[in-house]
Amino acid sequence: MRYSPAPMLDISKIRAITLDLDDTLWPIWPTIAKAESTLAAWLVQRAPVAAALVADAETRLALREHVVRTRPEMAHDMSFQRRELIRLALHRSNEDTRLAEPAFEVFLAQRMKVELYADALPALVFLAQRFPLVAVSNGNADVARVGIGSHFHASVSAHQLGVGKPDPRIFHAAAGTAGVAADEVLHVGDDAALDVLGALGAGMQTVWVNRSDDAWTHDREPHETVASLNELCELLEAAPVRR
Repeated sequence: MRYSPAPMLDISKIRAITLDLDDTLWPIWPTIAKAESTLAAWLVQRAPVAAALVADAETRLALREHVVRTRPEMAHDMSFQRRELIRLALHRSNEDTRLAEPAFEVFLAQRMKVELYADALPALVFLAQRFPLVAVSNGNADVARVGIGSHFHASVSAHQLGVGKPDPRIFHAAAGTAGVAADEVLHVGDDAALDVLGALGAGMQTVWVNRSDDAWTHDREPHETVASLNELCELLEAAPVRR
């Protein structure tokens, strides 16, 4: 059920929409699990000791934490973290670290094979006919490789910009790609802190995509909450077309 916490959404002000990707347009963890399984299978044939390391969830987490701890300036870059995690596993296994790059490409290719939520593609078609859409993500999904790039005016990622959500700079950069001011943007995403609070801090209107009926636990509230992207489209049916 959609509800409208204060402040109310002003659809007349919306001139562009920014969209989160992971867990907004598709579920991320099944995608990552398949990519990690594909990576492990590839490594088994070429670096079996490292394959065992990256296949173990606890060890994989420890490797990632080591990468972030030793290279904190790259904490925003998911691709860097994954590549270096693989390189570290190869190094600790006394196996060929030159395999890190092709191994990462195997992981990344599978990571792009997402399964969209049933409401995602119809929503993208509806929204893209009305507003410039800009993808805003902390992850390393590429809308073109995923197969939905034609619906987007632009995309901005933490990897490209050097900062991620909730930093206001990534939201302002996204607004800039659409040629509008931040207060003319509606940001849509599933993460209460990264998406909603981040976009509010950047001066945007926000819609929280709450597919799991979670409770809101923060002082500042989204302008609107929806349980699906179908509800988002219903909410914006009366908005002026900005294409």
